[in-house]
Amino acid sequence: MLQIENLSKTYRLNDRDIEALKAISFTAQPGEILGIVGKSGGGKSTLMKILRGMDRFDSGKITMDGITITPDSSDEEIRARMAATAIHLQRDFALWTESALNNVVRRIHSRKTGYEVLPIPENADYDEMYKEGLFYLGLVGLEKKASHLATILSGGEKQRLVIARQLAKKPKVLLLDEPATMACPATKQEVLDAIKNVRDKLGLTIVVVSHLPEVHNYLADRLIWLEKGEIVAVGEPREILNRFMAGIGKPEPLAPRRNLGPLIKVRDLSKRSCQVCKGEVLDVLRIENLNFDINKGEITSFIGNSGGGKTTLLKIMQGVRMPDAGAVYYRYGDEWVDMLTYSPHRMNVRRTLGVMYQEFALYAGETIIDQIAYQMGIKSTDVIGYARSVAEEMGISEKVLDIIYAMADMSEEDAKSALESLGLTRDIFKDLFPRFPNTEAQKFAEPIFDLLDLDRSVMWKLPRQLSGGELVRASLAILLAAQPEVMILDEPFGDIDPITLREVSNAIKKINSEFGTTIILVSHHVDFVKEVSHRAILMENGALVADGDPIEVSNAFLSRCNAPYLRSTQERYAIHG
Repeated sequence: MLQIENLSKTYRLNDRDIEALKAISFTAQPGEILGIVGKSGGGKSTLMKILRGMDRFDSGKITMDGITITPDSSDEEIRARMAATAIHLQRDFALWTESALNNVVRRIHSRKTGYEVLPIPENADYDEMYKEGLFYLGLVGLEKKASHLATILSGGEKQRLVIARQLAKKPKVLLLDEPATMACPATKQEVLDAIKNVRDKLGLTIVVVSHLPEVHNYLADRLIWLEKGEIVAVGEPREILNRFMAGIGKPEPLAPRRNLGPLIKVRDLSKRSCQVCKGEVLDVLRIENLNFDINKGEITSFIGNSGGGKTTLLKIMQGVRMPDAGAVYYRYGDEWVDMLTYSPHRMNVRRTLGVMYQEFALYAGETIIDQIAYQMGIKSTDVIGYARSVAEEMGISEKVLDIIYAMADMSEEDAKSALESLGLTRDIFKDLFPRFPNTEAQKFAEPIFDLLDLDRSVMWKLPRQLSGGELVRASLAILLAAQPEVMILDEPFGDIDPITLREVSNAIKKINSEFGTTIILVSHHVDFVKEVSHRAILMENGALVADGDPIEVSNAFLSRCNAPYLRSTQERYAIHG
């Protein structure tokens, strides 16, 4: 049994204290799945880290498997508590680049050695460890993937492998922080069914944090509603979820379609991506002869299961990944510029793009206004001419400058790799694209903050001082400061709660209505897609299988997913909208 009594935690942040948890108490019974729901920033992840032993607390006590932990507990007592728990943090895979079975066996062997090393055949219990590893893979439905490299598993398979590795520790309590939140419905279903099977077969106490009501409705035996560090309610999941969702705001209206014609044309696009496992070629993605237009001033959403090619397509459309064949044309004045072929106008088109990735992150040590000033230096109206003159003085050719400028729209990982290939570091951006003065950046930012219902004081705060909703809207404000003509949003809203997501949905619709911004987004939230889009496109295995009305396309997607956990979604939205 897990028992929490009067647990409190306060963080010191610059000149003020933040109470993350305020004397909370609850109990989780053996074999129970206890869910925790609440808005972003409510203290859920802090609680999970404390339960695991990754963070200290200020007052109260935790009793787990006969071990009682207080703020004064010794390191030895903390280690004993950690041995009784296992945790899976959101977005954290931490897998070895070898077979799924070896990933689990390493964890089994570490129970004796303290280190994740593979046993040698001479070990007396060598065969038993591999047998035990197969048992844990079977619990999460991966026994047929035992010999596959972890790196080539699908997202859902990786999530289940992480759970198998945690089970190999033989914990008394399994802590799951946002399991599979960023995944598509089919992948989520695999992970949720694995969690249920683990509880049924092992009788573990499982604590699940999720922002998604449908996850708790499917998994949880009981539900805790945690808000601003306090427990608001504990009880039957459906009752608690109805109370929680009653706080969702009203949707802003979607601007009418403007019928301004195509802004982007994708023509005859093909891309094949393969992976190799033990000499076997796995054809994981095949995009062939895609043809479609993106209309100016509209919000177009791509939906589909993980691995279907959505992110690959968006990166090709940005011109930061090359296809095997085809073209992507952007309208620039009276011309059509191919983003996949070098031309002097390609930088001008890139200047009009604002891009936000799934793994977006703001610089922790810089205020929001500092980051707006940086974005203005990269994307402002006169930046291209200035960068060309500096590049000429530095001996950088026009084509190399074009490559460098493309890195501004790459993910951090892709940009780092591209810079290294040129023998450059991020310092090159300081020379070519100097920041705007904060006073000038503020002039551009203030109307954006007003539009997004962000208090202007947020400009002068660090990212860690913001709530989840403020953080996402501040990220949008950073992109918007340079007034991009096109915003490309690749699932950056996958791990926020539905109340905050409604705030983000309203912000996106305001952006589109006020500025006429063309918005292309990828999302696995079908209700979000229905609410925010003029048009939806369903992509499956590299092909466009449906294109049109967002409600019809989203419902077609759901019918193909076979995801029982989503059955409560339509009921909930019938009540709350």
